[in-house]
Amino acid sequence: MKLFSALFASVFSGALLAAAADVPGSRDLEALPRFPASHIVAFAQEPAAERIYPQGSVRRISGRLRYEREILAQGRHQAVTYELPGTHSADQVFSASREALLKQGAELLYWCQGRECGSSSLWANAVFGNSTLYGSDDQQAYALLRLAEPNHESLLALYSITRGNRRAYLHAEQLDADAPLGTLLPTPATLLRQLRSDGQLQLPVDAKADSAWVEVLARSLNLDSTLRVSLSGGQAPAWREALMAQRVREARLELGEGEGEGDALNVRLLR
Repeated sequence: MKLFSALFASVFSGALLAAAADVPGSRDLEALPRFPASHIVAFAQEPAAERIYPQGSVRRISGRLRYEREILAQGRHQAVTYELPGTHSADQVFSASREALLKQGAELLYWCQGRECGSSSLWANAVFGNSTLYGSDDQQAYALLRLAEPNHESLLALYSITRGNRRAYLHAEQLDADAPLGTLLPTPATLLRQLRSDGQLQLPVDAKADSAWVEVLARSLNLDSTLRVSLSGGQAPAWREALMAQRVREARLELGEGEGEGDALNVRLLR
């Protein structure tokens, strides 16, 4: 009993110290649960801001930032940077945060890891304007997500990094757009990474077999012609025909049973 009390006191004391270490006036984003024992080292908010969020590797060419794709939005902006506990890696916290957002129904628009993201210096200083986030290029990860209803006009960017001093950080930004974002599609490489990592994809309900989603999903599957998937949901047969028309081999596409909800397409990786 005494041991339990001592452990409880130690944990409670540690939680108080972590909370006290937050920068004054800071707070968590409502959409993103704080990882245990992390604390806020930077916080900013603006009632009106314009932000560009990359959907591709960050490069500087002829003095200008270049991305394969980007999303430009204006609206209310909040940014929070956490220093993470030494007991967990930046990758672990990034993965936990990404998975928590997906469980809430967020849509993953872009995801990169390590050197494929580009220069950490550019992410830190040019994209996020926070030099604390500068670290090793192979110790970074970035994800851009669109939040679920009723916050479907909001974007959330995640960036994790481990610096040369071994300290790890997670940066999160939420932009609540003041105008409809319209249709936003993920990159094919992002869908493939998500399928390999999570074993399945749940496409948005408004993703139909006669929309631009078909080309994106087909390009994703054709990035690795060895993968076989199961398609389920009310429109699965139509999706199968549409993907075959986009040159995805029939043998790679099975129709599943009892998976997916309503008309939403569920894509499950077959091992």
